[in-house]
Amino acid sequence: MSKLEEEIDIKASGDVVWDHLHKVEDYPRFVGGVREARREGASGIHMDLDAGGGMTSGIDADTADLRPNETMTWRTTEAPHMSGSVSLLPLDANRTKLQVRMDYDPAEAHDAFGGPKGFAQSSAIERTVREDLHQFKDLVEGAHPTKK
Repeated sequence: MSKLEEEIDIKASGDVVWDHLHKVEDYPRFVGGVREARREGASGIHMDLDAGGGMTSGIDADTADLRPNETMTWRTTEAPHMSGSVSLLPLDANRTKLQVRMDYDPAEAHDAFGGPKGFAQSSAIERTVREDLHQFKDLVEGAHPTKK
């Protein structure tokens, strides 16, 4: 298993960031490769992913709020087996640090999503997660601009 840890500071309060994390229908706006996302049941999420060549594939995950407004965990229900957490740390009243932790098997990720193999696969996933975090930051800050 490979481990990934990334973080980003967002100019918004923790409750605003938390609310955006739980707007599953907005995932296509900031998660690379996601065409559509929806809730399934109390804790499930289904995402339709761009599989290349105009094709889509689906992935299901279960989520849990370990500490409301602080930590959300997730895990896929089938291959590729991935799991992780998203934690929020208040920096002050209008700034929040968002931390992402993820465990995944690069070989399973390659089999499911294609792309490079081995270390190059891990690098591609890390780059994608960093880009997703920046898109999420832009989404939140654009919806809730802070006053100077």
